[in-house]
Amino acid sequence: MKRIIILATGGTIAGIGEPGKTTGYVPGSLDASEIVGGLPGLKDASVETIQICNINSDDITAPIWIRMARVINEMAADADGFVVMHGTDTMEETAYFLHLTVKTDKPVVLTGAMKPASSISADGPGNLYQALRAAASDCLKGLGVTVVFSGRIYSARYVTKKSTYDNGAIDAGEMGALGIIRDEEILIYNRPAGRHTIETDFDVSGAGDLPKVFISYFYAESDAGILAYAAAKSEGIVIAGAGAGEYSMAFKQVIERLDIPVVISSRINFGPVTKGSLLLPDTIAAGNLTPQKAAVLLRLALMTTKDKAKIREYFEEY
Repeated sequence: MKRIIILATGGTIAGIGEPGKTTGYVPGSLDASEIVGGLPGLKDASVETIQICNINSDDITAPIWIRMARVINEMAADADGFVVMHGTDTMEETAYFLHLTVKTDKPVVLTGAMKPASSISADGPGNLYQALRAAASDCLKGLGVTVVFSGRIYSARYVTKKSTYDNGAIDAGEMGALGIIRDEEILIYNRPAGRHTIETDFDVSGAGDLPKVFISYFYAESDAGILAYAAAKSEGIVIAGAGAGEYSMAFKQVIERLDIPVVISSRINFGPVTKGSLLLPDTIAAGNLTPQKAAVLLRLALMTTKDKAKIREYFEEY
């Protein structure tokens, strides 16, 4: 009998609102035990729940991330898999953080919902059941942290949210899914690239928080003065640049004067920012990490080093 631990954080999957409606609900209204109680039982697994928090995922913080990682790391020896119930807005950030910090090769699966539990067509129960099936399967061992949503299995490294309303809002863009799940059958077709979980350099076991990082979104006529403000408030900056990570001459002039690490990502959903496309050689290319995921990696990197060359290596490896 497999032992699966659910870490619940709230979100839409635990949301309640006016019966039948999909908007105007309150996220994090139900405890994990109430949601799990309505699912069919798993024949080959026992399920336990831990309520980490019960909030909208927009209120997730680094200390909550660290607590989740610690719980998973402390319980991994006696558990066979983990499911994290999470709101979809920041699911990709939590998934990537755990992908880099949990120290187990056992399945760690995130899932959630686009519609609250009180809606007519709530998708949470189906997603949760599939996530539990995935966490109880040996097929996901060694794949790092994954996200199960609408019958697909995604790597935390690539997963993102692509829609404000659709049941299939969670996706991995041009990188695609690792596999699919149908009832009790799990089919894996791909494996994630880059080091993760037990192979990473990041240890948050003694951390209380993460270094602060600022994301600056570039747009036509955006005020470069925000970068000076960001540098005074944080230990690193991520630029969500246009195209392949580009920005204005005004931005360039400010970035040239900054001593803290500056990572260049793109506001575009597809394609990488490469070393060759950097406007300034002292900056760091984010590859195909979204700005929000680049910020997660930068915060973890800054826990171990302030050296820009080493941080650049981290972005090439992870």
